[in-house]
Amino acid sequence: MHIVYCDYNATTPLDAGVRAAMEPFFGEVWGNPSSLHRIGRRARAALDDLRERAARALGAKPGEIVFTSGGTESVNLAVLGTARARRDRGRHLITSAIEHHAVLHAMDHLERREGFEVTRLPVTREGVVDPDLLARVIRPDTILVSIMAANNEIGTLQPVREIAALCRRHGVLFHTDAVQFFGKMPFSGVADLGADLISLCAHKIHGPKGAGLLYLRSPLQIEPLLFGGPHENERRAGTENLAAIAGMVHAMEHFLRPPVFDPERMQWLSATLMEGLLRIPGVHLLGSRDRRLPNTVAVGVEGLDSATLVAALDVEGICVSAGSACTSGALEPSHVAVALGLPPEVAGGLVRFSLGRENTEADVRAVIEAFEKVVRVGRTCGQPARQL
Repeated sequence: MHIVYCDYNATTPLDAGVRAAMEPFFGEVWGNPSSLHRIGRRARAALDDLRERAARALGAKPGEIVFTSGGTESVNLAVLGTARARRDRGRHLITSAIEHHAVLHAMDHLERREGFEVTRLPVTREGVVDPDLLARVIRPDTILVSIMAANNEIGTLQPVREIAALCRRHGVLFHTDAVQFFGKMPFSGVADLGADLISLCAHKIHGPKGAGLLYLRSPLQIEPLLFGGPHENERRAGTENLAAIAGMVHAMEHFLRPPVFDPERMQWLSATLMEGLLRIPGVHLLGSRDRRLPNTVAVGVEGLDSATLVAALDVEGICVSAGSACTSGALEPSHVAVALGLPPEVAGGLVRFSLGRENTEADVRAVIEAFEKVVRVGRTCGQPARQL
């Protein structure tokens, strides 16, 4: 069976060039960068070089780069570290209802356990945060706004530069989760986003899992999450994973400019996919037709749930993601779909298709054909609409 992978927003296959860039750090350069002897100094020199290269790829300074274990740690470090470092200035935080759980759960923790107050902004039916609404909820004690650059489920792009300028005018720090943005949208440097803190993850751009970074605009300081040694300029304790960092930096250098997900090609493929999917009765586009990642199409299917659809597509050789998660044995609709104000019979049937550089027009045609079959069979079998 030919397998069609359409889940590139979840992860990407490791690029051969990235793998080659990692190889030296599995053998010849194996020292601890914190060791003072020659083997350690060689590792330290490599780490310093990788930091400088990462900074150049982002249009930043080396001291503004904090290497992490991935996107989740980067986001947690930004949200928790900034809030705790600035708590004496205020305890009000702002985010949106459709953020990744790395943001939402960190905000929840701060609110439940550490005395912060969180405002969670609603979004439009297309999943966009209204900057005017954000301006109205900013208060004198607001210390941090965290709004993602691109949504991982529906692909909606947020007006991050406008939000960044607004936060700057109010003296509020702005963090953006740009994990899905990098490698998919044109990018010349961190100034494009305008944020004070930016999160990046390697495995979304054909790099290795277990590697990410936080851009932290100088001279901002945050409180660390991990304690131990003075690694990463005392911002993230733990011996650096040189192999993973090397792979990430190689991917950044080769896949951010131009984007590895070629926007023009991805837009054409996703438009073809969208057209085919929306011809099926009871299938609805989620998010924006135009203001979205060029590789991402998310739909809701009336009367069928996400898990059933994803499992049936897998049988057909199509790999996609569900917009819902199984929690305590009960299928719940995606928080993103709920935030869009969708009726339960649509929200419970969210399926995300995210295309990548290996996908072809033939793949897209195969996906449309398989999806038509899966929806038809699901309805013929009389699966009841979910009670949510």
